[in-house]
Amino acid sequence: MADLPNVAVIGAGVSGLTAGKALSDFGIPYTCFEASDDVGGNWYFRNPNGASSAYRSLHIDISKPSISFRDFPMPERYPDFPHHAQILEYLHSYADAFGLRERIRFGTRVEHAARLPGGGWELTLPGGETERFDALLVGNGHHWDPLFPDPPFPGTFDGPQIHSHAYIDPTDPLDLVGKRVLVVGIGNSAVDIVSELSRKGVAERTMISTRSGAWVIPKYLFGRPADQVVKTIPWMPPKLMRALAQPLPKLVSGRMEDFGLPTPNHKFMTAHPTVSSELLLRLGSGDAVARTNVAELLGDRVRFEDGSVEEVDAIIYATGYKVSFPFFDEDFLSAPGNRFPLWKRMFRPGIDDLAFIGFAQAIPTIFPFSECQSKLAARWLRGEWALPDAAEMEREIAADEARFVGHFSDRPRHTMQLDFYVYDREMGRDVVPAGRARAQARAHA
Repeated sequence: MADLPNVAVIGAGVSGLTAGKALSDFGIPYTCFEASDDVGGNWYFRNPNGASSAYRSLHIDISKPSISFRDFPMPERYPDFPHHAQILEYLHSYADAFGLRERIRFGTRVEHAARLPGGGWELTLPGGETERFDALLVGNGHHWDPLFPDPPFPGTFDGPQIHSHAYIDPTDPLDLVGKRVLVVGIGNSAVDIVSELSRKGVAERTMISTRSGAWVIPKYLFGRPADQVVKTIPWMPPKLMRALAQPLPKLVSGRMEDFGLPTPNHKFMTAHPTVSSELLLRLGSGDAVARTNVAELLGDRVRFEDGSVEEVDAIIYATGYKVSFPFFDEDFLSAPGNRFPLWKRMFRPGIDDLAFIGFAQAIPTIFPFSECQSKLAARWLRGEWALPDAAEMEREIAADEARFVGHFSDRPRHTMQLDFYVYDREMGRDVVPAGRARAQARAHA
């Protein structure tokens, strides 16, 4: 590009910060818009923009080496599984080390983003002010818009019901001390909340209800973080890797049925495993009780699909999140049922001035994934790398979804699956070199 584009970035969480660093590294002018008063996004506890899902006791369930940015490793003084306050400190250090704050407009929510007829974007900001940009990078995250059971459970419930997004601790926003609490879901947030509430002296009775079950694996295997022991081998055929991994949960955790949990309705690695070193202890100690899926709400009680009935004072739905873009018109871009196909989880065929950063359920974590995507976006905006044509992009989207998503159970939380180690290898081996060749060929055409 003879003239570099002026770029807008939405969000200053993990994805927006890595985008800002990459754009700065490549000398591309940009402005980052952040609705909150500071960086951090989901890791900003009690974020005034309402987007954080962090609860007071939250520790990351992926270890420090896996979650570190490659350009900026986490401090040695951090534990294996940092607390959310340490992760926020880390993101602050990242922003400060690379001078990212000066390009962020805090307290500035993008109300609307409209693509102009000839290309480029017009952003509407608070107060109706508008600004125009040549390209747009979207990094507003996908763990902030709560998803409740759909359809809702039959019946009515007399007590309070909240989503885990609102949960802070056993007394905030609900006083759950001495109460009978039902947690719906068996993802990592669900089991953390159950483990916390079921400790003696907190809730009177803590129940966990799950429709499909899950494979629960501990945070440590053989004295090391589990994600450092069991890692993807990028060159190995995925089916072979899954086959080799099948015995793992029974070897390290035993049968889920022995803890009162339902038999998982899927094979290991065809849905997210749940990482917890405490849940099975709580269930095995009788501090928490596992229940089947909710069949009906009965005022102050809940009936479960196995016919059992429990008195319940409060319900917490740890049932995931919707992928949503409040600044786009719904008929322009949306993700019904959390289905949001993108080429290499970044680009929408036919829109050549828009990219998404961090929109995948990346295994093991989003941090290096967003960093990898941001570097590709900067090369693209610099003109050193070019997209394939729309038809080729559509073909590759279908092929990638079959590889990364096809073996997962069909649920909203599994529509954007991606193995980062495989993705990163293919980026370096195939995607970046091919795009550079396209850019050079077009420059000399």
